[in-house]
Amino acid sequence: MTRNRSTELLRSPRDPQRPAFLELFFDLAFVFALTQLSHGLIEDLSWSGAFQTLVLLLAVWWIWSLTAMITDRLNPQQPVVQALVIATLVGSLVMAVALPATFGDTGLIFAGAYVAIQVGRSVTLLVILREHELRLTAVRVLVWSVASAVPWIIGAVAEDAARGALWALAVAVDYTAGLLRSPTPGLGRSPAWQGTVAGEHLAERYRQVFIIALGETILVTGLALSSRGFTADRTMAFLVSIATTVLLWRIYLHRAGESLAEAIAAVPAPERLARSALMAHLLMVAGIVVIAVGDELLITHPFGHTQPSSIAVILGGPALFVLGRVAFEYAVYGHVSRDRLVGLLLLAAVAPATLLGPPLLAALAATAVLAGIAVADAVRDRERQPAPPHRSA
Repeated sequence: MTRNRSTELLRSPRDPQRPAFLELFFDLAFVFALTQLSHGLIEDLSWSGAFQTLVLLLAVWWIWSLTAMITDRLNPQQPVVQALVIATLVGSLVMAVALPATFGDTGLIFAGAYVAIQVGRSVTLLVILREHELRLTAVRVLVWSVASAVPWIIGAVAEDAARGALWALAVAVDYTAGLLRSPTPGLGRSPAWQGTVAGEHLAERYRQVFIIALGETILVTGLALSSRGFTADRTMAFLVSIATTVLLWRIYLHRAGESLAEAIAAVPAPERLARSALMAHLLMVAGIVVIAVGDELLITHPFGHTQPSSIAVILGGPALFVLGRVAFEYAVYGHVSRDRLVGLLLLAAVAPATLLGPPLLAALAATAVLAGIAVADAVRDRERQPAPPHRSA
């Protein structure tokens, strides 16, 4: 492969900056994985179950985020890039299928697929970019991928708590490498990204993954009602769940969700803003996974006895989402709207009282808080012009 051929694989300002259909195709594996994660948490709604779900979500999210970054730098219209994304899609589907019993019989399948994606992708990039300076970035990522592969594989053959601890270590290695730009002995860190394409493309990819996550809540809610039948109480719970989903969409899109591309283009360190937005979206997606669990519990027993675990997901999911939205707003604008902080305090304040009522009461309280945030956004827009994205990120 010549240098010209390596360069042809990269995106240029002349290429379409919107995500390709191939990337949307890849996202189908992600929505399946989110559904598997929410079902797994429903089956084990405990502290250990929450910890295991978090570790697995972090692994799945890391695969998605690195794929988004790769298609941001490489042209997805190139056949070799398409083959790389499709191979990642297949590996991600294997991971998603293995998710329900990952801490049981399919642990080695999940870990093996994860390691194969990470190492195989790095090797492929090293080969196809061998005449380009980005090959050194591929080498750095490969070194860290091999390092994290060790606890992934050892954890897969370990038992219960040991598996969770080793996989948490593996995830920590992967995220540390990403946040520090893969520092490697003899090579240093990967250079800071200074691309001009990423603003529109990455902003759209983040919006897409958020919509994909919302689709998972609609899927879970619809299936829950379909499997249990239409009754007055379950229909009411269904409507509350859908109202919550609509409010999540409205709160997300308000200003920051629409201004991310402009913000990335405006700041002197776009990589830092893109990384902050990525972590903020992780929090929001985690919140949506928890909300989906709460929706299924709510529709199943809208007027049943309220357990502390039910309150934790029915109120904790919206709280996680709002927290991620706070981080997102701060990344884009450099400040936080007061109504979101008030919303977090209200969700915490009403938790003890909702233990005395049915799950539907807690869901109504969470929906009311989200509605209050959405209304405050609308009122603020009428009173003054929206602030532009800040330029000091």
